[in-house]
Amino acid sequence: MAEVIKMPRLSDTMEEGKVESWNKKVGDKVSYGDILAEIETDKAVQEFETDVEGTLLYIGVEEGQAAQVDSILAIIGDEGEDISDLIQGGEKSNESNQNKGETSDKDTKDTKDTNDAQKKSDDSAEIPDEVTVINMPRLSDTMEEGKVESWNKKVGDKVSYGDILAEIETDKAVQEFETDVEGTLLYIGVEEGKSAPVDSILAIIGPEGTDVSSIVENGGKRAQKTEKSEPKQEKPTEQQAGKSSAPASESNKESKRIFISPLAKKLAEEKGYDISKIEGSGDKGRIIKKDIEAYQPSKEQAGRENTQNNELSPEMFASTAEDKVLPNSQMRKVIAKRLSESKFTAPHYYLNVEVDMENAMAARKQINSLPDVKISFNDIVVKAVAMALRKHPQINSTWNDNEMLLHGDINIGVAVAVPDGLVVPVVKNTDLKSMTRISAEIRDFAGRARDKKIKADEMEGSTFTVSNLGSYGIESFTSIINQPNSCILSVGSIVEKPVVRNGAIVVGHTMKLTLACDHRTVDGATGSLYLKTLKQYLETPLSMLV
Repeated sequence: MAEVIKMPRLSDTMEEGKVESWNKKVGDKVSYGDILAEIETDKAVQEFETDVEGTLLYIGVEEGQAAQVDSILAIIGDEGEDISDLIQGGEKSNESNQNKGETSDKDTKDTKDTNDAQKKSDDSAEIPDEVTVINMPRLSDTMEEGKVESWNKKVGDKVSYGDILAEIETDKAVQEFETDVEGTLLYIGVEEGKSAPVDSILAIIGPEGTDVSSIVENGGKRAQKTEKSEPKQEKPTEQQAGKSSAPASESNKESKRIFISPLAKKLAEEKGYDISKIEGSGDKGRIIKKDIEAYQPSKEQAGRENTQNNELSPEMFASTAEDKVLPNSQMRKVIAKRLSESKFTAPHYYLNVEVDMENAMAARKQINSLPDVKISFNDIVVKAVAMALRKHPQINSTWNDNEMLLHGDINIGVAVAVPDGLVVPVVKNTDLKSMTRISAEIRDFAGRARDKKIKADEMEGSTFTVSNLGSYGIESFTSIINQPNSCILSVGSIVEKPVVRNGAIVVGHTMKLTLACDHRTVDGATGSLYLKTLKQYLETPLSMLV
């Protein structure tokens, strides 16, 4: 049965889309995941993938032309299938909209809603109990929407308990999503590369051949089934059809389009790989995640590809002198939202102190001389932070409108930089752990965070946060409080400088700390006393052992 592909809404402000190029022409076979067209929105040009299979029977918008969101973009069905009723339905809908006012539109909508409701009632009786709706899961405590990086199943595939259905990007990491039901994948509600709110329809699984159109119409944001009364594009003449297919043929002169999953594409961009050099092992040569992980560029390519710190090579822009649009990841969106809320809701103020690190340096050298032991200065700072919090519980607090919560546990969040932004793994009960245990946990968290394998519950429950930019050569800086914490400590680098010791100027090593405080919970005197205790622990590290 033919399906109408509508002009998609590819951005939140998009009202119409312009077809830059067609990658298929009328009569071509279309497979699931094929790039059907490149569409220019109000923000960028994006590739539009199909989620149906069949033959391209009709093109509703010519190359270089624009059309409203939800108007007919294309029709896909069985070869030779009669689609005149779908196209004529679009003509009648256009005439009705042009000749009738808002009242008529409302009457038409009411009539359609009544018919649809009747259809839903009829269809629902045929839907067996075995059908299960899979909603977009909440994979972190701050997650509001999820982005599907890649689907590991397509419509019609068998799904078994424990199968990896999709890879979903949250605000913190990309996580594999397992199914807990068995059956056939009947419907996909969120395309690869697209986002959807938590609890919206992600997929529907049930017995093979089940009609789930009424479930989709009741709860989904886009329907797999065609509504014949909605197409608006006029029926093309033979000459128009010729116009729409000819340019598409021109656009297919390129040697070969590279098919790559969104997750693989993202990993390739992070590593700076040229995807044209990578062999795909997926369906029809599609490049998938494991192909990127297994790829080893030649020495010549490695010289051209900048794989450090997720930087984009300047040569990418030198010849075109054009801006590059990088879509915001889910992590970047949530970072922006949460830090903006923190900055403008919590009255920040900052306290600074400089610490003599000579004794800490000597203690670290002694500790690291032990077999199989290696701690960093950051590990020493985290331990000292936790022990100082035990003496100043007001710092280890959360502000609520009607009460202040003083946390019993001391859980230190440690900011870790990742390619998409920043994550904050949490060392639970930090004051009760040794420096070596703290060091091992932080290294494990940091490694898995950069590989996007850290779990959501490992980034929850912090009561205080430490952000250390000392390894980047930053002497001092201020941070935005990671709510619901009341404070965050910014740690700078250890600097060799002249200091006064016992009345004489000598060469010393100092480190600057900046404590950002929420004035609703922590007054200046309270914050100052905390920093005083913290400084004592760092300048006499043996005191942390007694």
